[in-house]
Parts: sequence; structure tokens; C-alpha cells
Amino acid sequence: MTFIHRLSLALAALFLSGCDQPAPTVLDQQLYVWQRQWTPAHEGALRQSRGDFSSLRVLALQAFPGAGWSRARIDAALLKADGRPLIAVIRLDGQLKSLDQDDVIAQIQQLLGDWQAQGLAPVGIEIDHDAGNARLPAYRTFLARLRQTLPATLQLSITALPAWLSSPELPELLKTVDSSVLQVHAVSDPRQGLFDAEQARRWAERWGEVTARPFYLALPAYGVALLTQESGAPMVESEVPIDRGGERRELLADPQQVAGLVMKLRAEPPRHLSGLIWFRLPLVGDRRAWSLVTLGAVARGESLESRLVVQMEERDGLYDIRLVNQGNLDLPWPQRLTLAVSACDGVDALAGYTLQQTPGLLTFTRIQEGRLAAGAQRAIGWARCTKIDQGGFNVYP
Repeated sequence: MTFIHRLSLALAALFLSGCDQPAPTVLDQQLYVWQRQWTPAHEGALRQSRGDFSSLRVLALQAFPGAGWSRARIDAALLKADGRPLIAVIRLDGQLKSLDQDDVIAQIQQLLGDWQAQGLAPVGIEIDHDAGNARLPAYRTFLARLRQTLPATLQLSITALPAWLSSPELPELLKTVDSSVLQVHAVSDPRQGLFDAEQARRWAERWGEVTARPFYLALPAYGVALLTQESGAPMVESEVPIDRGGERRELLADPQQVAGLVMKLRAEPPRHLSGLIWFRLPLVGDRRAWSLVTLGAVARGESLESRLVVQMEERDGLYDIRLVNQGNLDLPWPQRLTLAVSACDGVDALAGYTLQQTPGLLTFTRIQEGRLAAGAQRAIGWARCTKIDQGGFNVYP
């Protein structure tokens, strides 16, 4: 056998062995729209998200202890123009002492009627209720009754908690709905963190063994702040600022950690896993959510990279100094930035930074936390100098 013949056989064997490798599973990807008050920023966010996310799960209605019902002020025209399948999410606060089944069903039916009158045709509803394990039998009874009142064409799903895995009621509960959404973020003591990728995978695998119906995994694309109280118990600040002083500890789901989990789920998906639902649609200026650029990159399985550059725009000796993130990964504002300069007669830092001037050097130091979204830029100061060395800067994370 000639060398060329042996080489051809080896290459053929390599090719065939490569063909035997299973392709990664394609998981449906959806998006929660969780703002209670819609703004003009929703239009751009929905448009930019359309290519990566198949369906929208829209916060529609909430019941609060003592405060009663509250409707989210959605923009029906935007949702109708968007055209993606809609799932209306009804949030029933876990602190409710009990569920008034007649009232809840009446509220849901009224919501569906109002949406239809606005030209919206949801394909399903999702009940988001953080019921404790002791209340799961009553919750199952409610879901079975709700299922009977809904059109057969309308899918019924629930948000589910990992804690339910310890309840013998879970298998029967899951039989009352068409699918479930296992939430694996913000389900433990917040002081332990927002999300644990390995724990989330273990929960998903166990969930796939319990349910015989499709389930989705709700993944985080956001952050929160913990406020320390005198009692020692933390308060959680999310989309709505809490008017209270004191130390704030920022917690953010790490895009690279979440991306690693998604890669593993695609390679070896748990039984019955149908897709991923991302929480939540970010709007421009949302300081506690990943940017849409980063969220889209993670959803598509792209490599994540942040590329921070310093840009200086000069006009009549006045330099505007900006940080630009040219990558697809959001990143924190750098702790410190130094610039080599000559003969400056006026300098200043902008909000978030302070400035120290020494001979031949400007040093910008961060004095508050912040993040620079992928593809975004931020001015940090200005200087009137004879010269700024465009390559003479150092950035310290």
C-alpha cells in the first residue's frame, strides 16, 4: 500500500468519524418582557431582539398582597406590529395568603378579552406563582380548574421553582399544564448570589426526570442590588429604585458563566427540555440588565469579548475623552485610566470619575460603579492641552 493510499484512507476515516459527532441541539429561545410601564425605548428593543428570540412572554397582570390587581401598561400596537407569538404572564405574588380562584379566573378572562379587543391573539398564558410546597395541592386544584375555563387552543404554562423538586405533589401538578418554566435564578438567599450555573444544570436534569411534558429553563440576563437593613436581612433593588440610603452590593449574572451553561445544555440537553427563556428584555439605559448586544451574542453561542479603547476628539486644543467598548461583552467601568499629556491649562472629570493632574500625566479614578454596554461609549472627562499622546494611555480594570 502506498503512502498516498494510506493517507487517503486515514483522511476518509477522520472525515467519517467527524460525521458521527451529533450536532448541538437547537433550543427554542424566548424572551420575557417584564416592564410594568412601557416606554418609547421598547420599539427599538423589540426590533433588535426579533432575530434571536422566537416568542415574547409579556408581563400582563399582577396580584399583590393588600394592594390588589395591577395591569402592566403595554403598547399593544407595538406587540401587534412585532408579530411574534405572545404569552401573557400573570404574576400571583407568593405572599398572597390564598388564591381566590373565582377572582383570579375572572381577571384572566377579562385580560384575554381586553387583549383580543386590541388586536392581540396570545397563544398561551403563564401563571407565575411562588407557592410554597405546602400549598402545591391547592395550587394544582386551581390550575386544573383554570385549564377547564381556557380555550383548548390556548397553552397553559407555569413558572416553577427548584424547591418543588422535593415535593411528592410535583408530578401531578405538572400534569395539569402544557409546559413548565423552571426558574434557576434568584431562587436562593440573595446573599449567596444570583445564579449558579452548575446548580442550575443539576436542577434542569432532575426536572427532566420528573416531568413528562416540555419544559423551558428561565435564565438570567440582569442584575440586582442588595441593600443592608438594620435587621441584617437584605432588601433587593431591581428595576425600581428603592429610596433608602446605605451600602448597595451589586449582583450581576455573569454572561460568560451563563454562556457556558447554555453550551452544555445544547451539547447534552436534559430530557424534555424544549428551550430557554431569557429574563429580561433590556431597554436603553437599563443599568441592571445585559445589553441586547451581549444577550444576543450569548443566545447565538458566540465567543464573548470586550475591547475597551480610549478615543479623544480634539477641537481647538480641547480634547473630549471617551471610553468605547468595541466588543460584544458588557464590562465594568475601568477602575483607573492614565493619559500622557503636555502643557494642560484646564482639565476636568465627568460624573463617575475624579481626576488627578501631575506633571505629564492625567489620572482618572472611578468613584462609583457602572457598566459600559457592548457597542456603547461614555465620556469621562475633558482636557485643554498642547498635546495628548493618543497612544500614551493605560487602562486598569
